[in-house]
Amino acid sequence: MPQLYDIGALIGGLLLLMLGGDLLVRGAVRLAERLGLSPMLIGLVIVGLGTSSPELAASVQAAMSGSPGLAIGNIVGSNLANLLLVLGTSALIAPMMVERNALWRDGGVGLVAALALVLASFTLGLDRLVAAAFLVALASYIYWAYRAERLVPPDHPPNHDHTAAFDRAEAAREFDPELAPHDTPSGSLLTAVLLFLAGLGIIIGGGTLLVNGAVAIASSLGVSEEIIGLTIVAFGTSAPELVTSIIAAARKQSEIALGNVLGSNIYNLLFIGGVTGMVAPGPVPEKIVHFDLPLATLAALVVMVFAFTGGRINRREGAVLLAAYLAYTGVTSGLV
Repeated sequence: MPQLYDIGALIGGLLLLMLGGDLLVRGAVRLAERLGLSPMLIGLVIVGLGTSSPELAASVQAAMSGSPGLAIGNIVGSNLANLLLVLGTSALIAPMMVERNALWRDGGVGLVAALALVLASFTLGLDRLVAAAFLVALASYIYWAYRAERLVPPDHPPNHDHTAAFDRAEAAREFDPELAPHDTPSGSLLTAVLLFLAGLGIIIGGGTLLVNGAVAIASSLGVSEEIIGLTIVAFGTSAPELVTSIIAAARKQSEIALGNVLGSNIYNLLFIGGVTGMVAPGPVPEKIVHFDLPLATLAALVVMVFAFTGGRINRREGAVLLAAYLAYTGVTSGLV
């Protein structure tokens, strides 16, 4: 049985990752203000990428510690949790109206990214060449999103067809208003630097605690590290998306809830997968290659079909998604 210390390390690591990620993004936003970056660029790049820092820290530290199953499992498991758990729960709260152009545009990018990882897993693995291609694709997507958002007229309607990158940043700001850039720089430069460094240090410490606790729990339970990564760690690192999407759904902001998930999945695959492959390249564990990754790709396709056929994800479809996640977790963890 797992020791209480290991369970505490896992939970404590997750909490520190969330706290550190929030402080890091706050500091980075204030620094970006001082550098004169536009609010749009701050939102798409600083807030969008910064809110993925907990998942990034967990996967990179796991890969560097020789636990690729934990690292890749966190990426794939987070995407499954986003598509099935987060969207399913959000749709149960309030049916999610979908703008089909946005669905095919951002959902299509996520689906292509998932297919690219599937192809890489069966061939090169997550090596530096694949990782570099992922990071270039991410930079291209963010640049395209920036160009698209700049063309939005000032008097656009509230339900305007924003990119998923924009909606992801907006969801984070809805949860923590301090992540929104100000018209004029707020606070001192020293405060911004200290916030950023404190967040970075807490993230590193939290990632170390999480990886050590997850590896120890996997060993004591006699299960593989990828199972822990696909379930417990992925659920924990997806918790912010779950909370922000539930808030958006409760406020009838379904476009933000959906965009938050689609944007998160794109960043998980291209950003976290790319950085992880650059830092610690290696093959994708066989179980993930043959089951979990194809399942995550299928889940992305099913969500697109649900949304496209009725122009929304209704409560019944949300229940199907949530039930699928519970079944997947049960099968993967051996409870079913």
